Parts: sequence; C-alpha cells; structure tokens
Amino acid sequence: MPQNEQKKNSSTPWKWLGGGAAMLLFKGKAILSLLKIGKIAGPLISMMISIWAYALIYPWGFAVGFVLLLLVHELGHVIAAKRIGLPVSAPLFIPFLGALITMKKQPLDAQTEAYIAFGGPILGTIGATAVFGAAYYMDSPLLYSLAYIGFLLNLINLLPIHPLDGGRIATAVTRWLWLVGLVGGLAIIIYMRSILFFIIWALFAYDLYNKYVKRRTNNRLYSVTKSFLIPVEPLRDAGYMIPGPEHRRDLPFTTYSDLERQQYVGVRWDQLNYIGRATLPQQCIIEKVRISQLEPVTLENGLHLKMNCDISYSVYENDKYYDVPVSSRWKYGIAYFVLAGFLAGMMYMVHVVGNVNL
Repeated sequence: MPQNEQKKNSSTPWKWLGGGAAMLLFKGKAILSLLKIGKIAGPLISMMISIWAYALIYPWGFAVGFVLLLLVHELGHVIAAKRIGLPVSAPLFIPFLGALITMKKQPLDAQTEAYIAFGGPILGTIGATAVFGAAYYMDSPLLYSLAYIGFLLNLINLLPIHPLDGGRIATAVTRWLWLVGLVGGLAIIIYMRSILFFIIWALFAYDLYNKYVKRRTNNRLYSVTKSFLIPVEPLRDAGYMIPGPEHRRDLPFTTYSDLERQQYVGVRWDQLNYIGRATLPQQCIIEKVRISQLEPVTLENGLHLKMNCDISYSVYENDKYYDVPVSSRWKYGIAYFVLAGFLAGMMYMVHVVGNVNL
C-alpha cells in the first residue's frame, strides 16, 4: 500500500471522530433551546475532564470515543425516563468510574424502573454497533477497539447486580436473578480482576443482606431530629405558661405525602396552640414524635422557643412495588437475554473481524 494512502486510512478514524464532535457542536443550538446553559455546564465540564483523564492512559482518539459511547448509553436512560414522564438530571461523568444520571422522582413500580434501565444498554448497543459498522467500512483498529469496549461495557452493565442496569431490569423479570448476580457476578468480576466492580458487588451483597436477612430478624427503628420554632411573645400575651428546657413529652402527629412523593410530618402541641410541619428523609412509618430539647432563641422578629423533636420511624416497604404482570415479565426477560446474547455475539464478531481482544 502506498505510504500516502496508508496515512490517509490511518487518519480516517480521527476525521470520523472529529466529524462526530463537530456534529454535536453544530447541534448545540438545538440542545441549548431545550436546556438552560446552567443545567448542561456541569455535565459538559465533567465530560471534558473525563476525556482528559482517559487521555492520560489511552490515545486521545480512544478517550474521546469512549466518553462519547458513555454519553450515548446515559442518553438512553434520559430518553426512556422522559418518555414516561420522570424528570432526570443530565449525564454526569466521573473519570474511571463511568457516568450516571440521577432521578428527581423515583419510579412507583418495578416495571417502570426496568424500562428506564433498559434505555441505556439498548441505545448504548446501537451506538457500539454503529461504531462497529464504521470500523468495518474504514478497516480502523481504533474504531474496532471502541466497538469492542462499547459492547463489553453494555454487557457488564446487564449483570443482575444493583445498581447496574441488569440489577434494575431483574426487578421486573424475577428477583431470583439477583441470586445469579450474587454468585455468577462475583465469578466474572474475579475473572476480570476489577476492583471497582468488586466494590459494586460487595455493596450489592450488603444491601441484599440488610433487605432479606437482617430486616426480617430485626425490625430496625431509625431516628431523625427535626427543629421547630415557636414564637414566644404571642404565647405570653395569651397567658400561656412557657415550659422549661427540661420539659419532655410525646406529641400527637399526622403524616402525608405530596404528588412528588415527599413525605411530611405535622406535629401538634395543644397546650401551646402550636402546629408545625417538617420533611422526612424517606418514605417511612412513624412510630413516635418526642420533644428532646427546648431552648430560647432570639431572632430578628423576637424571642422564639426552639423545639427539637426526635422522630422514630421504620422504613416503609412497598410490597406491591414488585407486582409485575406475567406477560410483562416474559417480555422483559426475553428482551434481557436477547440483548445480552447479541452483545456477547458482537464481541465475538469484533474479535474475529477486527482481531480485537481486550
């Protein structure tokens, strides 16, 4: 092959990646019309930092392509969440850990959780397949390597281990897949010699222990302290007796949740004609609200009585969360195994055609 032609072919992947980056830049106006700059500044900065971090170890072309594949995967989750009306954050990139999105509202059932989880591997697989097609057309070792790593990462993400996508999909198929992930996942992770995935597995195993072993034998109560400010002057004017700092008592309470599933607790102190409200850290069942401390506090608008209350509660477990129709379980299960099989087959294809085996 002539030298100038060889240089032309070797630079083609760079042109392809550059063209993809240029296309994203030209589409910037359309993106900014949907999102405010403040919302995407953080993700863009984290994306650039990740590219720089990966470029310290790998060639620049690989670093850019790898981060773009992560972006495509996370956009799959974003699109899936938007389709069912769940608000999510823009993707945030963490060097050497990958990328993630956060849900501003949690799913109400396992089927919804699995639907969002499926979005990432499906779009990620489409992206990796497109890279493989470009690699085959251009005969590019760089793009073959990117395609291989894209298929590999999406396949690993399908391991039935929380918080990986496979662990979330398993909630709509059968939670017995978690046991498969607990045993088989550990074997795969040991084979890969990945400290990161071992940490994820260890956290998953600990969560299962707390959920299905410890919680059944020990109905643990949690406690959170909330503060309330009671104006003193109106109480004095009305002739109420102000209790001292050593005063302790249980208070009657009510609790409710808004449409955003934020739970509140309302406390009532009839002797002082006071009603207060506070937010709770999670969905829970309140056992008791007790005054733990009283202290005078002087603010700009006068003297107040600061009332600290210890709220004892147990975590609420929605038993209907995992109720998924049998037909949906079959659909999600078939899609799960078909996608995993396709990814494994494409990894073998890249190995055969592109002679890549990372």
